[in-house]
Amino acid sequence: MSLPESRHLAQRLLTYEAVARENSEPGESAAFRVCERLRRPLITLAGVAGFRSLLSRALTLARAEAPSLSAVQVAADGSLKGLDELADDTEQDRDGGAILIAQLIGLLLTFIGEGLTLRLVQDVWPEAAFDGRVSEKEGKA
Repeated sequence: MSLPESRHLAQRLLTYEAVARENSEPGESAAFRVCERLRRPLITLAGVAGFRSLLSRALTLARAEAPSLSAVQVAADGSLKGLDELADDTEQDRDGGAILIAQLIGLLLTFIGEGLTLRLVQDVWPEAAFDGRVSEKEGKA
């Protein structure tokens, strides 16, 4: 899977969460909500230590592109600390969150494959309309 495909799926998830923002806590970024929603099933799949390692790696990769993530940390339980403070206030904050989610999705695509990643996304967001592909431009299943 390519980075553009990971970013495309990440952007779709962030857009969905941004629309759902009216029902969330004020100040929570869309990226924070995406990470939180993915955390539970991924902990079931990989355990707390596995998910924490995956998210830590995604955060390390994302920081190279988005220095605004420098204050963000992964807690012992796999939750993110500091990402909610970004709160999508600036374009740089939104980009940092999008890059983090794209890196996390990219790692999932690498480790569990496109089929399982999409199944996971569809299980977490059953009300969202996903077409069964990472990228709308390609017809992969």
